Amino acid sequence: MKYSIVIPCYNSSATIRKVVELTMQEMEKLNKEDYEFVLVDDCSPDGGKTVAALMSLVRDYPCVKAVELARNAGQHNAVLAGLNTADGDVFIAMDDDMQTHPSQLPYLFEEFEKGYDIVYGYYPQKKHSKFRNFGSYVNYMTLRVFLKKPKDLRTSSFWIIRRFVRDYAIQYKSAYTHLQGLFLRTTRNISSVPIEHFEREVGTSNYTFKKLVQLWSNIIGFSIVPLQMAIYTGFVFSLLGILGAIVVVIIKIVRPWTYMGWPSMMAAICFFSGINLLFMGMVGEYVGRIFQGMSRNPQYVVRSVHEHGDFGAKLSQDADAEKENE
Repeated sequence: MKYSIVIPCYNSSATIRKVVELTMQEMEKLNKEDYEFVLVDDCSPDGGKTVAALMSLVRDYPCVKAVELARNAGQHNAVLAGLNTADGDVFIAMDDDMQTHPSQLPYLFEEFEKGYDIVYGYYPQKKHSKFRNFGSYVNYMTLRVFLKKPKDLRTSSFWIIRRFVRDYAIQYKSAYTHLQGLFLRTTRNISSVPIEHFEREVGTSNYTFKKLVQLWSNIIGFSIVPLQMAIYTGFVFSLLGILGAIVVVIIKIVRPWTYMGWPSMMAAICFFSGINLLFMGMVGEYVGRIFQGMSRNPQYVVRSVHEHGDFGAKLSQDADAEKENE
């Protein structure tokens, strides 16, 4: 059985070698010697440092491939690029910053070998800021409501999946990728195990508030619950409006001198107009994504794929050229 370890890389020149070499050690300890690494550079804006670090690993280790993306595609699309390139039977995803630590792999494999199709590692205690932890909670609740995610299932970017799950996931062609949504569409034979969340060794998180919101909004592509919420909300407020109108009429009959008030009327108009615009915007978001899907907006663009054999071929060509010059 071959294991493919997919790692999306973004500004990770200082950590990626350590991640790869520690993971190799753990795989050897687990007697899982047939493995490969697929390292995906998500167009890191560091002047080529991350690409250089990946190329160094490709030169040093035959089991390492490097995928260089031509533009930033986001973490989930970068992982999909890696899954498309990998050719294993089992696929592992982890981060490039040492927070998803290779030492935790035995816990994931122990659970995976019980027969689950997908196993997530989750963190009882996260080494994130309070803002990130709050965002994670909002994402967790959204997934429960929108995607009917099991209540006891905890997730992260550290997971193991079987080949058929990968094969289904890479069929998804929309640019708005959300891996949990894809996995929950595939199977419900999923488990999660608690693992330790380590401190980030270098730098800070590359997720800004804008990027977190964009990733969270990708859930829309996997659920029509927001549209159903618009229907229910419209029904509730219509009912409240009818009841309010009845109350106003009764008050006017009982106390005809009562002045109903212009400010209250304007507040109600502004409130209901806001509700209308909110849900019109939501519908527009769905329509816009349908349009962009029809226009074949790519998930990612691969500039090049580098493998260990490429360097051997290049050295051979250089040697032949030197002989000809002699």
